[in-house]
Amino acid sequence: MINDFLTLSFLQRALMAAALTGGLCSVIGVFVVLRGLAFIGAGTAHAAFVGVTLAYLVGVSPMPMAIAFGLATVWITGLLEERGRMKLDVSIGIFYTATMALAILFIGMMKTYNAEVYGYLFGSILSVTPEEVVFSGLLVLVVVGLVLLFSKEFFFIAFDQKMAEASGVPARRLFFLLLSLVALTIVVSLKTVGAILVFALLLIPPSTAYQLTSSLRRMMGYSVAIGILVSCLGVLLSFRFDLPTGPAIVLLATVVFFFSVAFSPKRVRRVVSA
Repeated sequence: MINDFLTLSFLQRALMAAALTGGLCSVIGVFVVLRGLAFIGAGTAHAAFVGVTLAYLVGVSPMPMAIAFGLATVWITGLLEERGRMKLDVSIGIFYTATMALAILFIGMMKTYNAEVYGYLFGSILSVTPEEVVFSGLLVLVVVGLVLLFSKEFFFIAFDQKMAEASGVPARRLFFLLLSLVALTIVVSLKTVGAILVFALLLIPPSTAYQLTSSLRRMMGYSVAIGILVSCLGVLLSFRFDLPTGPAIVLLATVVFFFSVAFSPKRVRRVVSA
């Protein structure tokens, strides 16, 4: 039965997109969790969705607009925090509500119903095109390449940005680079799980991996493995049982997270020592 499913070209594309986005979110999500940037995923996802709605409203390609709005949001919020004018979570909260209002406004201005717009809001991975898979693959190569190049510095600023700056690391530029990579990751994932759920994919796999190990290297590896596994299984379950793909992926990841909490080696050690 599964082999018959896997011969379908649209399902093959969906699995490829799921593996790409699940792995990518899990890589960037490690730094998001360690740096305490959990809420930034929600704000940036909705900002990118505004770019999508505006693109469909004016009749241009949605991905460049989504990237532009996502990058603008993280850069502005980063600058506001850096200059001490506003805490990061406050500015993201403001952008979160403002961008959702803009998205609703742009949708209301459309003269006809457009199902593709809602695909970016709720996720529509089974309808992903070959061009979108290639585009996602290129963005994944860029993001993962930069993460591998600056992984030590990213871990340093994730734990203590001020100490990293004092040690001679260009922490400010690297922090903005990290924010940019978060925005690109969210844009890649919009078609997979949608703007509403994408930040869950950023948080749950690395949080699950955090329960399983105290090693940063192993945490990264576990996070990627979990992200790819739950994303691909979520696609197969959604196709087999006619379920929405985004919620299927996120709920499956949540179940794995609770299992990791229940059977975490850290928890077992605490119980034994007590």
